[in-house]
Amino acid sequence: MPGMFAARNLIRKRKKFRWKSTAYKRKILKLWKQDPLEGAPLGRALVLKKRGIEQKQPHSGIIKAVRCQIIKNGIQVTAVVPKTGAIKFIDEHDEVLIEGLGGSQGGAVGSMHGVKYRVVAVNGVALSELLKGKKEKPRG
Repeated sequence: MPGMFAARNLIRKRKKFRWKSTAYKRKILKLWKQDPLEGAPLGRALVLKKRGIEQKQPHSGIIKAVRCQIIKNGIQVTAVVPKTGAIKFIDEHDEVLIEGLGGSQGGAVGSMHGVKYRVVAVNGVALSELLKGKKEKPRG
């Protein structure tokens, strides 16, 4: 049975031991932000702007990428647009489908600074189809 003036110590101990709980730790440290897709393999996002990213040493060149906002939670990420000329098919406010790049522990790949995602489709049409000329991007 705790003493008459033990409340402060009890509260302090409870605060200390809450950190043992994984759920509490994730909530406080906001670890869910580490995975913007929230465990899903693909995610829909709106393009905010197109940009070029310089490569890390020893490579040189500019990687074409888009800054986009994931629809389901509003988190902004940068996604690379693979293949030559693919960036031409993407405009601002388009809806893109993004997937992880597959780096270790969900991190960046190769010489790309902080890019963890790639664009797969634009407005519901696969980028590969657009590049081959088999399909056209829907208007409107």
